[in-house]
Amino acid sequence: MAEFVGRPFFSCRNCRNPVAMADDILSKKFHAKSGPAYLFRNAMNVVFGQAQDRELMTGVFAVAEMYCGNCHEEMGWKYVRAYDPKQKYKEGRFIIDLAKIMKEY
Repeated sequence: MAEFVGRPFFSCRNCRNPVAMADDILSKKFHAKSGPAYLFRNAMNVVFGQAQDRELMTGVFAVAEMYCGNCHEEMGWKYVRAYDPKQKYKEGRFIIDLAKIMKEY
């Protein structure tokens, strides 16, 4: 936990496992299954399901469901592939549902 001292981060609301650094937020204007979500550059201490094509608000993407690496709570997804060239910036990025995380300092 020493690497988190003085740096805000987000943890799983269920088990408090750290999952993302506040510095890695790219956008706060996204939506997940249950409501508002953030787009993150990186995520940590998470595991992924099999990538599948999914129709989202901005088009079709290959996404992998993302789960807390500790308690396996569903957290959001990782953009694996964007089929629309205008959406390529999302590839390799992470959507984390705000209802599933809490900010810590």
